[in-house]
Amino acid sequence: MIQIAPSILAANYAALGEDVRKVANADLIHVDIMDGHFVPNLSFGPDVTKAVNGVTDQFLDMHLMIEEPERWFDTYVRAGGDRLVFHVEATDDHVGAAKQCRELGVQSGFAIKPGTAIEPYLDDLEHFDQVMVMSVEPGFGGQKFMPEVLSKVMVLRDRIAEAGLDTIIGIDGGIADATIAQAAEAGVDAFVAGSAVFGAVNPAEAVERLRELAREAAQA
Repeated sequence: MIQIAPSILAANYAALGEDVRKVANADLIHVDIMDGHFVPNLSFGPDVTKAVNGVTDQFLDMHLMIEEPERWFDTYVRAGGDRLVFHVEATDDHVGAAKQCRELGVQSGFAIKPGTAIEPYLDDLEHFDQVMVMSVEPGFGGQKFMPEVLSKVMVLRDRIAEAGLDTIIGIDGGIADATIAQAAEAGVDAFVAGSAVFGAVNPAEAVERLRELAREAAQA
């Protein structure tokens, strides 16, 4: 399974609806929520999420780079979020947070920073629909891909296979034509891409190109 998730963090905010429609062929839309506390930047909130949900039927993957994410789960579900991906570094009870997501009727996921070890969370994968491996430091778009995080992807892939789970492995940060193949080879399923999509002359073609590069690498 290969999924391409354009990040609207790299879209044209003055024409956000138009940009979202340009990637109607994408598998889902990635929405980065930043609070200026957990990460040193501000981005979107529930109003923008609701607006995006109003112009597309695509799955909205909410990346909550915020402190105390549980406080906001209900807000982002009501705004149209389909999966809430929160950072394990931002909560004291990641399993409890996952259960809260599912009680709200949406998928759950956790994200993990480049410097955070994956091993403490391997026994809890059954509670999550997705694990998002950060391949840059969260908070800003346009950063350089960190290939060293792919070792976490390979550990995750082995544990998911051993446990017979269908947990999706995502990657976020620096994904482009030159980097997506190595991520796919490591076992990534879902690829968040910002400037590689919305910075292209034809974003829809960029989505298809990334998807094909990932498929070829995964099958090699």
